[in-house]
Amino acid sequence: MHARILRTVVPRRRTPDVPPGSPGRGPARPGRHRLRAAAALLAVAASGLAATVPAVPANAEPGGPTMLDRKLGVRTAATGLVSPTGLAFLGRDDLLVIEKTTGRVQRVVDGVVASTPLDLAVNAASERGLLGIALHPRFPADPGVYLYWTESTTGADTTALGETPLLGNRVDRFVWNGSTLTFDRNLIRIRARQEDAGQPARGNHNGGVISFGRDGKLYVFTGDLGRRGQLQNLTCGPTAVCPGPVVPDDQFGGPRPDSAHLSGVVLRLNDDGSTPRNNPFFRVGAAMGGEVGATVQKIYSYGHRNGFGMAVDPRSGNVWMQENGDDSFSEINRLEPGMNGGWIQIAGPVSRIGQFKEIETTFGGQNLQQLRWPPSNIADNPWTALSRLFRLPGSHYSDPEFSWKWEVAPGGMGFLDSRALGPEYRGDLFLGAATGALEGGYLFHFNLTGNRRQIAVDDPRLRDRVADNVAKHEITESESLLVGRDFGTVTDIETAPDGTLAVLSLTNGAVYTVYRR
Repeated sequence: MHARILRTVVPRRRTPDVPPGSPGRGPARPGRHRLRAAAALLAVAASGLAATVPAVPANAEPGGPTMLDRKLGVRTAATGLVSPTGLAFLGRDDLLVIEKTTGRVQRVVDGVVASTPLDLAVNAASERGLLGIALHPRFPADPGVYLYWTESTTGADTTALGETPLLGNRVDRFVWNGSTLTFDRNLIRIRARQEDAGQPARGNHNGGVISFGRDGKLYVFTGDLGRRGQLQNLTCGPTAVCPGPVVPDDQFGGPRPDSAHLSGVVLRLNDDGSTPRNNPFFRVGAAMGGEVGATVQKIYSYGHRNGFGMAVDPRSGNVWMQENGDDSFSEINRLEPGMNGGWIQIAGPVSRIGQFKEIETTFGGQNLQQLRWPPSNIADNPWTALSRLFRLPGSHYSDPEFSWKWEVAPGGMGFLDSRALGPEYRGDLFLGAATGALEGGYLFHFNLTGNRRQIAVDDPRLRDRVADNVAKHEITESESLLVGRDFGTVTDIETAPDGTLAVLSLTNGAVYTVYRR
């Protein structure tokens, strides 16, 4: 860890007073259409964490978010944050909040930014930046604080696409001493640069959510980073002909998953960054040997596109993750060891492969946000799609537990681990939006089945676990799931120490508390 990566900061109390009408804050209540317009600027093809975020703290507007259940209320718990992407509670009314574009870890006490325990020099271009935070499961006995962030090569914050190393995404462990965070060790470095030969530079699909499971292991999600290799189910690389000649993913190699082509995966690591021997592909990787084998050993699941939300079910210990589509098929997945999510060959249930191909070849950019494997290559039937999957020994394909036909841009997610909102909400899953384009930033609520393995539904239209909405960012067949609106871009949802639900809004620079009236 080089000193240039960190900036020395002086803890300070920040009580910003942003007057109405100034940059970063609109009039007192501009109407939902303005919130949607502002949040839409954050969406880069259905992902809500691009670099076009307020450059100054954006305070929540009076009466902003609302809950549809009259038994529930929502209040502002903290404001004055800049592009917040994750939070972790140290205690009641005491939490750490990370900021995507500034690289700061802010300590918020009693609703006010009280100090800055750490300031990282981040590359925040597009969807890069300071993206994920997790406390060690034995915190504070073990004072480890884990961060997923994109490193700047300049020693200062930057949004220049090229100013990050090839392996610029990193997961580091820091130590909390009660007031500051001190670097301890790097766990892993993951690819960040997407400057492929002959193509425009990009900085999207970094994923970045991290969480400790009930098994004490650290789960790390990184998006596909625009890669088109074996972990994207292209066994021969970005070519329409396979079996056939193997084509490199890019000028750096591939399509085999070396460290520079580790993408679209959930990793499972020990708390020191080593690889658990009971990972699903540990023996497979050992047989492969070398860098590729060591990389494969870390993988818990693969074949994912991109996402901003991960949550551990407090009852079963299952890890759930949302996944963004391009223009079609947002997903909610219950992760299984050795799971292959199907991307890029499949999005949504494999039985809907025809709809996946139709939407992606006729709407929007029609390129799946890359130029090396166009959507015209998508299979014409489920059997062909399944036959094309890249199969690591022991892997299995799994349909999503829930999906939307058209992209609704899901964001942060979390379970309510309490009865504070009433017994009807205990153990339930909440999902926020990665854009304000739908209901000003929706909050969806899901019940799980008794075995905690599926989404439970009451609306007969959802018995197939697919919401057949009629357009992108449209709510048809999701009406019964909507529990809140006007939250803007939601980047994290956590159960607070008092049992209420904490919802973090990137666009509003705020933490909201959902409570029972």
